[in-house]
Amino acid sequence: MTIKEIQNKIARPITKFTTGGFRPENTIEESWIGKVSVFKNDEEIPIDKNGDLMISLGQLYIPNLPFIHKNIQNTKVITVFISKELPKCLEKMGDRWLIREYKNLDEIKIKNLKNPTSFLKPFPLKSEFIKKDFPIWDGGGLSGEMEDEIIKLEREGIIRSYYDITDHTYEHKIGGYPSFCQPGIGDSDGFGEGFEFVFQISSDEKANLNVVDSGSLMFAKNKKTEEWSIYYDFY
Repeated sequence: MTIKEIQNKIARPITKFTTGGFRPENTIEESWIGKVSVFKNDEEIPIDKNGDLMISLGQLYIPNLPFIHKNIQNTKVITVFISKELPKCLEKMGDRWLIREYKNLDEIKIKNLKNPTSFLKPFPLKSEFIKKDFPIWDGGGLSGEMEDEIIKLEREGIIRSYYDITDHTYEHKIGGYPSFCQPGIGDSDGFGEGFEFVFQISSDEKANLNVVDSGSLMFAKNKKTEEWSIYYDFY
């Protein structure tokens, strides 16, 4: 298998997000980190199991993005909340983290709700299409057969390393592969049977977000049950 054949077989498109750098219009059609303004009439910032307001981690307006993961193609807005006390990896949603997924905007209201103890700085997110995102070598995104093909190229001296022929986006993104810091759990069933990685929110100095130690919060969705799963690691 040639370098190009390998690249074409494993590459996936993504929407990459860049924090700030432009003046927001504060409309529903914007994505944010550190801010959630989209709620139903009867919704507020959720409360965690300790009785504290969760942190408004961010919101993603889906329809205008350059790439949309197939598991959220019918979704208009996703909002994400998380407790200051991080959940355990793969912990069920509800007590210490919550995703709200809106498939229509009929009952949506823009609300200026804030958690006064939040440490995050809100910034709008600029989206960008990236044609090729590749998995981390030991993240579980490569089949055994594909690993053998890459190792063969290394042994033949055609490449020095897997990372000579691939690029991985570590920033906030939809699609592609999770940005594991440690050996990962893959991008599908490692998150739970039937789950598939959809998006991640990464440590972000500008927004004052540090996932333990420069890690990423990774979210997967089960298309059949529409449940969400969370995983994270760090350096």
